[in-house]
Amino acid sequence: MLEDKLLIWNLKRGSRTALERIYAKYRVDLLTLATALLHDVHAAEDVVHDVFVTFAQSGRTLTITGSLKSYLMTSVANRARDRIRSAKRQAAPLDNPDSLPAQPDESQASPVCNESMLLLSRALEQLPYEQREAVILHIRGQMTFKAIAQSQNLPIQTVQSRYRYGLDKLRVILNGEVTQ
Repeated sequence: MLEDKLLIWNLKRGSRTALERIYAKYRVDLLTLATALLHDVHAAEDVVHDVFVTFAQSGRTLTITGSLKSYLMTSVANRARDRIRSAKRQAAPLDNPDSLPAQPDESQASPVCNESMLLLSRALEQLPYEQREAVILHIRGQMTFKAIAQSQNLPIQTVQSRYRYGLDKLRVILNGEVTQ
């Protein structure tokens, strides 16, 4: 947290190194979040890059009151949501053959882990977007329900309900996968 405050302070003073450090520090988490929300690695990379371009452009005027990671995760979730809305308006599906499960570095994982991640990724795809977003932001993004609710302008009970319903559906989906 202290490192993030220092990085933001340096970024406001035009430090390119601070921006590079922030990108390096949070890139994997942000890509994982975007991939889990969009189910498309290429679209996820675009979303993360868009967020960082906007972040870099607003560096000098940036005001972050909470955690930098939560700010970036919220920005990625919002950009992913915008992309999904845009795709629905254009009636173009986001699913494409290049879609990969939300695991940025598969080379170091065991085959069992890869299979488990694939099952989890497919199960997450079956959740409604709002529930998937609540589950991913809370678990992977390590955001509190309060932070998620504030970022989405929702009551905290709504976020907690989406999370609970999402976990319940994941249990049902994954229990079905295990017994097959």
